[in-house]
Amino acid sequence: MCSVIRRVKPIQRVAALSLRLRGHTKESSYAAAQDRSSSPGVGSFAAPLCGNARSCCSMAKTKGLLFRQMFEGESCTYTYLLADTETREAIIIDPVLETIDRDLRLIQELDLKLIVAVNTHCHADHITSSGLMKKRLVGLKSAISRFSGASADIQLAEGDKIKFGKHYLTVNNTPGHTDGCTTLVFGDQSMAFTGDSLLIRGCGRTDFQQGCASRLYESIHTKIFTLPDECLVYPAHDYLGQTVSTVGEERRFNPRLTKTKEEFVKLMNNLNLPKPKKIDISVPANLVCGLHEG
Repeated sequence: MCSVIRRVKPIQRVAALSLRLRGHTKESSYAAAQDRSSSPGVGSFAAPLCGNARSCCSMAKTKGLLFRQMFEGESCTYTYLLADTETREAIIIDPVLETIDRDLRLIQELDLKLIVAVNTHCHADHITSSGLMKKRLVGLKSAISRFSGASADIQLAEGDKIKFGKHYLTVNNTPGHTDGCTTLVFGDQSMAFTGDSLLIRGCGRTDFQQGCASRLYESIHTKIFTLPDECLVYPAHDYLGQTVSTVGEERRFNPRLTKTKEEFVKLMNNLNLPKPKKIDISVPANLVCGLHEG
């Protein structure tokens, strides 16, 4: 599946990149945001941007590539749409059931042919829309890591390439949050879609779904932090309104990943976080592509 593509210029950062708020793991970031939103006397700038009112976060373009970053408010999930501007072939990353109509409407408006719906892992906080999308779009295929235990048309492995037009994403296995976590790296390494492995100034939790703090630390340091400093980091979630970071920034400033491995493991093993509210519904559904009936 290997191919050579013309190197494209890194996409311009969205204006919100300058927003840098304190973050830890995704769950503790959410809790901190909730605390601030209920505290009197706190300015509106500190209020969390996780809510149903915000449906689309940002958009950017680079030569030959159409890119959209969209937001689902209940689970604070980012969905990414990438397309080749010439062939109109497109892929979608981490689509959410509640926003399927919004996503399909945008795909129709932009005259795109969606060919792959890929999940970065088997999510515990929302149900994927990839299965339902397949029922509504002829020829669409679903994809997920072969180590996730979930059903999909394409079982991804390390080094696989998800192609759309002249572009592609390369699959990097980054287990630790779950066994089946992947980071999807754009062909010229200008962007990385890190799922729940690496968040902006945080990381995914490691206390359920085969979670392992030691593996997560190794995955991030060997598979993500080895990418170019300027590579843009697009996570699956953010609870403080941050939309994008870079590998260089996270390597230098991430309060979790700048610790030693031993310190990181100790911290992650003692977070004592409540389980995700929808885990008992989301995981069984996502194991069958978001379709309860299988």
